[in-house]
Amino acid sequence: MSVADNFKSFRKRYLIPTETLSSISYRYKRITRQLNKDFWGIDSETSHSLYVGSFGRDTATNGVSDIDMSFTLPASLYHQYNAYLGNGQSTLLQKVKDSINKTYSNSYTGADGQVVALNFTDGIKFEILPVFLNKDGKSFTFADTNGGGTWRVCNPRAEMDDFAIRNSVTANGNLKAICRMTRIWRDKHDVPMSGMLIDTLAYQWIPGWEYRDKSFLYHDFLVRDFMKHLSEIDSSKQYWRAPGSGSYVWKRGNFQPKAKVAYEKALDAIKYDADMPYTAANKWREIFGSKYPTP
Repeated sequence: MSVADNFKSFRKRYLIPTETLSSISYRYKRITRQLNKDFWGIDSETSHSLYVGSFGRDTATNGVSDIDMSFTLPASLYHQYNAYLGNGQSTLLQKVKDSINKTYSNSYTGADGQVVALNFTDGIKFEILPVFLNKDGKSFTFADTNGGGTWRVCNPRAEMDDFAIRNSVTANGNLKAICRMTRIWRDKHDVPMSGMLIDTLAYQWIPGWEYRDKSFLYHDFLVRDFMKHLSEIDSSKQYWRAPGSGSYVWKRGNFQPKAKVAYEKALDAIKYDADMPYTAANKWREIFGSKYPTP
């Protein structure tokens, strides 16, 4: 098989399977419907909810474990819980938890004090962020129960919009491709990178990649060149700014040494591809694991 065929086959393996997408959608709609009944008095499976995070940016892969979603609450509730003398944010999250428990009885307040979470037996976890829509019509205010309670602002719509535009207009789909492949590498090698950091670094890098308008035939170069970029990032740098929102994206640890190893393996794989396809495939599998196909 050609390089393009190999990476097309790889893509089929790293994309989220249809049955998993159907299960995620079913749960998302059930959660949304219950919250709409309790907080808006309507029977809707879609209103006021939004996929956010990696799933919302469409960079999640087969094996995804965390599904992030926001749910917009009526503004009157913000004024109600903001007026509390104690931790109104904690009370708000408890109210949302109580609502979700009517449909799924095992929800709990997330460890970060900002979400209500649900663990499912198939390994997927939903994290629901209750939000209030700000006057700009795009950004959200959300509750943080830590330190006695406070309100914070996020703008996932701006992040998703800017990311989608760069992927389609600038990068011919290569931005999402490298974000997904980097997740496969991260999970295989326990690399300390969040999905948001992967997406942010790829978003910043890809406008300068010389083959950004190409397709699968250049995906070997795409992996090689992005891993080289990651390996050369200053290890003292602690944070970057997210696309669209400008939110801080913090480093979890140094990913550069493992990126350098992956870059060197990619060089070998490309060198062997024409005359030794099995050797090349084994090099790619050293980077990505069993999801990468063999000839």
